[in-house]
Amino acid sequence: MKPRAVALALAGALLLGALAVASLAVGSQTLGWRAALAALAGPWAPGWAGPPPGEMAQAIVRELRLPRLLLALLVGASLAVVGSLLQTSTRNDLADPFLFGLSSGASAAAVAVIGWAGDALGAWTLPLATFGGALVAAGAVLLLVRRVGGEGPAHMVLGGLAMSFLLGAVTQVLVFAGDQRAAHAVVFWSLGGLGLARWDNLWLPAAGLLLAAAFVARRHRALDTLLAGDDTAHSLGVAPQRLRLQVFVVAALSTACCVALCGVIGFVGLMVPHLARRLAGPLHARFVPLAAVLGAALLLASDLVARTALGAQELPVGIVTAGLGACCVMALLRRHGR
Repeated sequence: MKPRAVALALAGALLLGALAVASLAVGSQTLGWRAALAALAGPWAPGWAGPPPGEMAQAIVRELRLPRLLLALLVGASLAVVGSLLQTSTRNDLADPFLFGLSSGASAAAVAVIGWAGDALGAWTLPLATFGGALVAAGAVLLLVRRVGGEGPAHMVLGGLAMSFLLGAVTQVLVFAGDQRAAHAVVFWSLGGLGLARWDNLWLPAAGLLLAAAFVARRHRALDTLLAGDDTAHSLGVAPQRLRLQVFVVAALSTACCVALCGVIGFVGLMVPHLARRLAGPLHARFVPLAAVLGAALLLASDLVARTALGAQELPVGIVTAGLGACCVMALLRRHGR
């Protein structure tokens, strides 16, 4: 392994470690980093951690903050990997996991459940509905692209935008005609948050990350050929249209797993791949793992800001990432302008 790669790996590990400790310590009840680590370790806490933590501190760290920490890591890494795949396959620097109507489909399903269906399936009603809505939107985009006779990047982008506008209109109709008391919950969900983190549902975003990571590990050489254009990919034995279809399906499934628990957290999959490419180069085997680490760190840091910016009131984490993303888009526009 090259010294630069080793340095990037160590820096990423240190950054994630520092943010993880801060995430366990900071909140409506600040514990301090030593007390947080002691509460996490419990009876096995070392002597330098101070006095043994109480049951309340252990419950806060283990049952509330640790699952939230893991959810932020999984979702941030998943969105960054998916964004990397989509930007390569579409050759569009502004592609992100929510470009193809996935967020609109999930939003429409969430509004339908919150305003109309209620908790028919208990705590899993909203996650299952949003997961299904994202998959329906992805399937509709894929069907639309197939019917118009093209599967190129431009067709996929236009199909995704059309589906986003259509499902956005459906969402607004459902909000207007549904239970107005659920409007606050709908708005908070549409802005994204990590408040649904529990030990029994972390397997869903973990499955989404595993799917995207396995696809990159298996197809990273084929993805590299897309960087040289479709003609070069054909000459090297890669079918670009088939590969783009595979990327789209993997991206839809992985993003749906994240949306089902966190709502719409935009711009993570847009910003991080650009930074990872600048640091590690364009080859997928190098920059995608770094993008996963940076995406996890970005969402974890954004969650820290969201939890502390307004004191006791929690700010939707999507607002924080949207502000950062707007700055990133302006920087991209300036760079392309030059």
